[in-house]
Amino acid sequence: MSPFFTFLLHLSVLAYALVGGVFLAFSDFIMRSLALTTGTGGAEAMQAINREVFRWVFMTLFLGMAAISAILVGYSVTRLAAPGNLLILLAGLVYLLGSFGVTVVFNVPMNTALADMEPSQAATQDYWVGTYLPRWTFWNSVRTLACTLAAALLLAGLYRTLQPPPT
Repeated sequence: MSPFFTFLLHLSVLAYALVGGVFLAFSDFIMRSLALTTGTGGAEAMQAINREVFRWVFMTLFLGMAAISAILVGYSVTRLAAPGNLLILLAGLVYLLGSFGVTVVFNVPMNTALADMEPSQAATQDYWVGTYLPRWTFWNSVRTLACTLAAALLLAGLYRTLQPPPT
């Protein structure tokens, strides 16, 4: 394995963990805190968060890791016989499906629906409490687990690739 690809794997473990950490914060305490706000506060705060998430740091990590995960999958699938590459392949797939895919299919549509609502309306509060909070948090927890698993798989794959061959 090339030194560049080894370095990319090291950075990817860290990036998977960072993205997963952001998701963990939301599932662990941010969504619960927003649920405790009175009136329109939670929905309004989440609308602001969803607008601000497009800043470059998180979005670069999140989208960049989708692209890098595709590279990891492509690289590994052509070298499955090499030690650790199956784990690297699985790490890339877990991130692509469990983090990026879940975001696109579940979380973004809920964010879009919430963005179009007026926080002070009763329908928004019904959506916020009855649909958004439980479903968004569930799918966010799936993303958290996917990032954690992807980081663990990639770390194990990296460790395996760096082991000397048996003599």
